Amino acid sequence: MSGTGFQLFSQALSIAVELLHAGLLAAFFRPFVPQGSRRRGPLLVFSLYLLVQLACGRAALPQGSLGLLAAALLTAAAGWTGLDRPLAFLLTLLYFNARVSSGLMLESLYFFLERWLPAPSQPLEAVFLRAAALVALFLLSHAALFAAMLYALRRRLQRRPVPLHRRELCYLALVPTAGVLFGQVMSRLLIEVKDGALFQLYERHPAFLAVIPVLALLFYAGAWLTIVFQQGMAALREEQATHYMEYQQTQAIRARIHEAEQFYTRIRGLKHEMRGHLTNIKGLAQNGEYESLTDYIAKMDESMSGFELTLQTGNPVTDVIVNDIRRRSLDLGIRFQVEFHYPDPGAYDAFDVGIVLQNLLQNAVEACEKVNEGERFIVLTGKRKGRFFLIEVKNSFAGEVVFGQDGLPVTTKQEDAPMHGIGLTNVRREAEKYMGELEVKAVQREFSATVLLQERSMS
Repeated sequence: MSGTGFQLFSQALSIAVELLHAGLLAAFFRPFVPQGSRRRGPLLVFSLYLLVQLACGRAALPQGSLGLLAAALLTAAAGWTGLDRPLAFLLTLLYFNARVSSGLMLESLYFFLERWLPAPSQPLEAVFLRAAALVALFLLSHAALFAAMLYALRRRLQRRPVPLHRRELCYLALVPTAGVLFGQVMSRLLIEVKDGALFQLYERHPAFLAVIPVLALLFYAGAWLTIVFQQGMAALREEQATHYMEYQQTQAIRARIHEAEQFYTRIRGLKHEMRGHLTNIKGLAQNGEYESLTDYIAKMDESMSGFELTLQTGNPVTDVIVNDIRRRSLDLGIRFQVEFHYPDPGAYDAFDVGIVLQNLLQNAVEACEKVNEGERFIVLTGKRKGRFFLIEVKNSFAGEVVFGQDGLPVTTKQEDAPMHGIGLTNVRREAEKYMGELEVKAVQREFSATVLLQERSMS
């Protein structure tokens, strides 16, 4: 290979490497880009990286400027790619940390390989060919290791979303930032020119042949483990919140059961008192004290008004829950329509059905509060079909319902979506206990949640 050929090869290889790096960055970003931006998002990331690389080359900026400018530009353009800014910033840091770490890990192997292969002094074509082969081998090995490290990071991040509030972002960015800075420092120390002589760090300090790759690997592993730790903490917080919600709902259902027990205890007590009341009424009628009789009956009617449950569902627990929601709905101007018939006892636990109703109706009331008066409505349906029990709650809502990856509605601070996401996970869990399912959908201004429960075996 001639000198001119080697120069052309080096230029072509440099262009190919930058295109490869831009492609790896776009591929690393792609799984985190929302579905609607999957086409333009990665292409924009690819273009922005090349733009930054070109600007750094034209302005002859220091090598470390590339990562800094790329992180700033990709974070600023996060809205165009469909990503949140904290996530775009973190992904860029992880990308450059993996790039620097993989390069440092292979640099020592390249040093060994360069010393191991014989270096011909003549002809010059052989010298250029050997140099080209070594450079190509190093860059291909670096690309393969770099891609594998990015793939491992991407798979780890995809397992569970990590909340990226200010504190979490600072914690996650600490190790990759340190790794990038370490790489920039080491890249300046690996080769030095002094008094016209070339000095390599590994020649002067052979111990660094093992130390630097290990440190680079630790910076990469530290970033990976930090993500694992944060995901574990997020899962723990989510589990704690779920357990707390379940505890609150369990306490609420138990309170409803206690109310139902007290209600029917009072009913039984009233039955025992009726004999005395009838005797008094008979005596007043026989004595002709009709005015006193009228007052007595009026007081009885007033005392019995507290025992009235407008809606009868067929179970004391669901009676209390449905009537309580009905009273709240009337106070809020919500039209409440019910056609709920509790199935035969034994096949379904009233406690479980109560949790389903409590969550669905509570969410429906909270959603209706955001709707203009006169347009608020809730429709509750519960009926048995063969071995299945179908519970459906329909209600009006305002705003926009955004569905998450689990198929359930989510709410964000930026969007005023109805609060259907709260408690629906527990409803789904209750449905799965009965080999059933939960289906939610929003059509125009009506939200519906349908729960299908399968009758449990009595054996």
